[in-house]
Amino acid sequence: MIEEDKQELFISEDTYEGRDLGVTVESHACHFKVWSPLAVQMELLLYPPLTGGSPGEEPNQLKQRALPMHKKEQGIWALELEGELDNYRYMYKPTFEDGQSTTAVDPYARAVTMNGEMGVIIRLEQTHPHRWSKDIRPELTSPVDAVLYELHVRDFSIHPSSGITHKGKYLAFTETGMRDAEGNTLGIDHLVELGITHVHLLPVFDFATVDESRVDGDTSDASNYNWGYDPLHYNVPEGSYASRADEPKTRIREFKSMVLALHNKGIGVIMDVVYNHTFDTAGSSFEKIVPGYYYRQNADGTYSNGSGTGNEVATERAMVRKFIIDSVRYWAEEYHVDGFRFDLMGLIDTTTMKQLAAELHAEVSPSILLYGEPWGALDSPLGDDMTLKGAQRGAGFAVFNDNFRGVIKGDSDGMGTGFATGADGKEDELWTGVRGAIHDFTDVPSETINYVTVHDNLNLWDKVARTQGLHDMLNFLTYNEDGNIRGCQSVEAAVEKAKPYLQIDPNHILENETVRRCLLANGIVLTSQGVPLIAAGDELLRSKYGDANSHQSGDVVNAIHWGQKQRFKPVFDYYCGLIRLRREHPAFRLRTREEIEKHIRLLEKGNGMLAYELEGAAVSDSWERIVVIYNAGKENRTVSVPTGTWNVVVEEGQAGVDAIRVVQDGQDGQVTVNALTMTVMYSKS
Repeated sequence: MIEEDKQELFISEDTYEGRDLGVTVESHACHFKVWSPLAVQMELLLYPPLTGGSPGEEPNQLKQRALPMHKKEQGIWALELEGELDNYRYMYKPTFEDGQSTTAVDPYARAVTMNGEMGVIIRLEQTHPHRWSKDIRPELTSPVDAVLYELHVRDFSIHPSSGITHKGKYLAFTETGMRDAEGNTLGIDHLVELGITHVHLLPVFDFATVDESRVDGDTSDASNYNWGYDPLHYNVPEGSYASRADEPKTRIREFKSMVLALHNKGIGVIMDVVYNHTFDTAGSSFEKIVPGYYYRQNADGTYSNGSGTGNEVATERAMVRKFIIDSVRYWAEEYHVDGFRFDLMGLIDTTTMKQLAAELHAEVSPSILLYGEPWGALDSPLGDDMTLKGAQRGAGFAVFNDNFRGVIKGDSDGMGTGFATGADGKEDELWTGVRGAIHDFTDVPSETINYVTVHDNLNLWDKVARTQGLHDMLNFLTYNEDGNIRGCQSVEAAVEKAKPYLQIDPNHILENETVRRCLLANGIVLTSQGVPLIAAGDELLRSKYGDANSHQSGDVVNAIHWGQKQRFKPVFDYYCGLIRLRREHPAFRLRTREEIEKHIRLLEKGNGMLAYELEGAAVSDSWERIVVIYNAGKENRTVSVPTGTWNVVVEEGQAGVDAIRVVQDGQDGQVTVNALTMTVMYSKS
């Protein structure tokens, strides 16, 4: 741990502003720069490229060269080397005043060897896939025009039913024309048909807990599966999703190929980023190169643990803030990434988030989406500087609306209920969420991410089933206090025993109560003001068999089963219709507080019912008036609506933009809404 006075000294005097940290490769030379103000000596350890053999064989390891670097101003050590060094490996070796020295991977490394053990020098222009220079970001005028889809790269394609060749890989997104036996689209074509605008990928930077040398073996090996919230190298794609983790350029090229394929289909790419903590503390490159600086400490000098994972990154310090902004810009510029979701954003200071948003939108693209979790896991010494709900006001980024989430579904893992799952008295809070939280914590609706479930906790199907008390009947996984599954010897056996859809009559899918409550929950999300996000597989009634924390449960729990598309086709069609409705009608995507307050009018509220009218004509919608009604009751309800002729476009498991039926109300101004459903109808006169 560095002494406090020295820490303050190099914070104030040794802040580097250049954008050339790491390795800069020129035609016949390489420039190395690393920030290490406390080091009294710095060496570059240079190794020739690996030459064949198995990943464990490193015959050139003995050919290491130790080259002294030169101390510059602002805490920088630099070295220029002439010659062709493409694919050479490198490390840094700092030595400090007390004589202690260590070796570390460059924190700014852009390529690494398998499992991130060493940095690699590469020419990035050699990693571009064909037509990369022609790649164009999908156009996004406002964040509220987005429909986000949260997805894990491996889950998307690993199941045999995906029909995809590159299972569990970035390249799975490049495979088109895939269909099941019934002709249903699969893979990337499924995403296009669904209508989402952005794929939000769980962490795809290099993370620590998956052994990249053995990911292509037994796919049931749950010990080698992870969501990726354990950062190792922030500026390198994860190798386990590449076809060759032992080829540094391959993971980069294939990541870019994935982005290009999605962009060609009009779909943006959002990265889930974890700048709030790292997998390791003492062994991290940050700690090895600048001891005590990159991690937040408690008053007693111990590492603070607001992340709940052992450490938290000190984002408020100048060179940490710089690293985060440099890293995000690198992904946006080099990889054409369209947005970033910040894990535990509460642990990132608000100044950093505001500066990041301003710089990205001004210097890279105004359409880049930024949002995150406005909370930490545990207490943090960051205190009032935490980026919590409300801190995003007018700052160019959004936050997850857990208030709205809880109102709709209830708690995350238990039997607690919300509006869509049977709770009483939630209508007032629902009305607040429907209007983009402008009377809660936002200035404009683009600052709220509306959702009911993501990767954390029970997914939507399992949560709704639990609120109905069905978990025992469906044989959901139950864990003992020792972490073992009750009544089964393995996860595989427990999944085999589970019957998540036992209560569904295949001939009457949309009449099932669990199905109706799921559709109502996400129906509210997709018709409310703000930015909607749905979890991958909701449109297929995806189940994780009651596993509320599947981050290490393996493919047997997490893989998306594509056979469920045909099995639950009416559910998929309903989601497609709702997304199309939202994307084609601007009344569901109002931009400002003023528009919401002026053009959304409450019709009825109470007893499990919420009905309101949107003035479409006032916001250039082709539909002059739109009525939206949510009925969470178990009985059909009659609602008073403005007189006129109404075209019903969402009703009883059908959704879209075409009229299902016409309501000619005569003089009574009444419409009946079926139990546990939502109704949307419009009038042009």
